[in-house]
Amino acid sequence: MNSLPPINRRQMMAAGAAAAALVVPRHVLGGPGQTPPSEKLNVAAIGVGGMGSGDVRSASASNNIVALCDPDHRMLDNNARQFPQAKLYTDFRQMLEVEKRIDAVLVATPDHVHAPATMMALKMGKHVHCQKPLTHSVYEARAIGQAARQCKLGTQMGNFGQAGEEARLISETIWSGQLGTVREVHAGSNRIPMISARGIARPADRPPVPSYLDWDLWVGPSPMRPYHPCYLPFSWRGWWDFGTGCLGDIGCHQFSAAFKALKLGHPTSIEASSSNHSYGPDISQETAPIASITRWQFPAEGDRAPVSLTWWDGGLKPPRPEELEPGREFAEGDWLLVIGDKAKMYGHRIIPESKAREIGRPPKKLDRSPGHWQEWFDACKGGKPAGSNFAHHAAHLTEVVLLGNIAIRTQEKLLWDGVNLRFTNSEAGNRLIQPPYRSGWSV
Repeated sequence: MNSLPPINRRQMMAAGAAAAALVVPRHVLGGPGQTPPSEKLNVAAIGVGGMGSGDVRSASASNNIVALCDPDHRMLDNNARQFPQAKLYTDFRQMLEVEKRIDAVLVATPDHVHAPATMMALKMGKHVHCQKPLTHSVYEARAIGQAARQCKLGTQMGNFGQAGEEARLISETIWSGQLGTVREVHAGSNRIPMISARGIARPADRPPVPSYLDWDLWVGPSPMRPYHPCYLPFSWRGWWDFGTGCLGDIGCHQFSAAFKALKLGHPTSIEASSSNHSYGPDISQETAPIASITRWQFPAEGDRAPVSLTWWDGGLKPPRPEELEPGREFAEGDWLLVIGDKAKMYGHRIIPESKAREIGRPPKKLDRSPGHWQEWFDACKGGKPAGSNFAHHAAHLTEVVLLGNIAIRTQEKLLWDGVNLRFTNSEAGNRLIQPPYRSGWSV
């Protein structure tokens, strides 16, 4: 074997100078206003229809899309045209095992696959952005939160409003004392059943599985059932085996700011009333209700008073606040009402509007966000945790929201032992904390 001649100090200095002359400024490497290639993340996407397609495009603006996964070939084909360099998969487990260059993963599957995909990515050292709700079950939320605290990766749940100005004003208004002592928080959504079917029984007919769909992979960890187009591509949200209803869909949006502001821990009790149970057990165990009211009770903690958190959907709403101006819209769409003993806040402003103008903006106590996606990108590259990171916000918020679905399904007032992850008074409720997975799937 030929040995290389030694290099002396003069040659080393000359080589260093030549190398320095080849260093290209950041703005040149990435183009004006662009991210340099050396700082881009290699991103894979699991679930690329609907929200997933939008997430891929958001991430692609400053990163490399290297792999796409979906059991529906229509969704893969739609995205592959825009990202021809990406490898295509139908099974995320295979993709994560094979594609060693992945830095970060987008998860935008139906709710029932969120946790298996997220947990596998975390265990493999990948940063994760997962759509809301973070998980399909209470147990999964606790497990993902624990895993995220251990691995210290960049994580973010897709409740995008958490990065906005309104979310910060809600917290700052509560902290300012302008509302007085807060004891009640109400939130809701008036989503109609046509968006995601609810209050219906399982279909009896059995159409053939389309050639473009791997139905076994789509069902994933949930109990197998015959294919039917009523489940996908979007209407899975209303079916308990695949989605989490209106509460799971929107609750992580509407409650997020109040959770941060009030530093809510474990509730002591959860109870609900809903429409489905009047239609019979077949419907109540298959789909989320058309309408429901769900209430969580939180004990006093530190200098915070006890708090009652109430969710309303399907057109149900609390009494209209007397402070709200006549003719002003109330509890339509997605909404939030915070009640203190000095004032009330609807959305992010005190009501009535005349009082909001008189009091003025609350003192600024929170840094403003560079944007939901940028928070996550920065966290992936060693920056501070994103605003809806799994470890300290998203997992706990999801856990509490999904406790509400168990109350809806059992129609019992549930007493919650948060430390031990169990209800002290309901075995029916305990069975829903961790639904079993099909063989080959786990968290």
